[in-house]
Amino acid sequence: MIELENVAYSYGGGELLSDITLKLAPGSFHFLTGPSGAGKTTLMKLCYGALLPTAGHLRIFGTDVRGLGRDDIALMRRRVGVVHQDVKFLDHLPLTENIALPLNVSGRQAEAGGTDLEELMSWVGLTNRADALPPELSGGERQRAALARAVIMSPDVILADEPTGNIDWEMSQRLLRLLIELNRMGKTVLIATHDLGLIRATKAHVQARVLRIANRRIQLAGADL
Repeated sequence: MIELENVAYSYGGGELLSDITLKLAPGSFHFLTGPSGAGKTTLMKLCYGALLPTAGHLRIFGTDVRGLGRDDIALMRRRVGVVHQDVKFLDHLPLTENIALPLNVSGRQAEAGGTDLEELMSWVGLTNRADALPPELSGGERQRAALARAVIMSPDVILADEPTGNIDWEMSQRLLRLLIELNRMGKTVLIATHDLGLIRATKAHVQARVLRIANRRIQLAGADL
């Protein structure tokens, strides 16, 4: 689904990533680790076309991104749900409208008031917060809302960048269970995290590969969990 072949990425005259070869197969589950500043977020951005490699080949859903125009990349991104490290919402809109924004942007407004949205709100445990404004949400509620927004278009791939960084352990476990459930539905999942405890907690639930960025390159940090 997403393939990087000898990919490098440079910024400001310095190389952040070098000779990255990675394949995210359909239905696979990956963790991406590494110290702060190692390039985890940069690699995630490459995986959904927000950045283009400065060397090597990047194929998303079988197509080299260098051959895609702006509209093509926008269409491709609808198949990738992203939970950003710094969750941003429109503070003047209630939660349901924030979650439904991807539908509205894609011209599918009719679905925003239907049972799909209601079911999604229930799935992430936010039904009773539907009319709340973003500033009224707790950190855990914001992260679950971010996940709901990321999957409302039923993407094939979910990329989550430090999704548990600002929430407590119990809420981290709840969010992780939602991501595991998505994986069991056939979605490809990549989670960037520095929380090794969170990775270990998946052991009884899902087979995952642990990837580590070190010295600008990616390494396999262990066998299947």
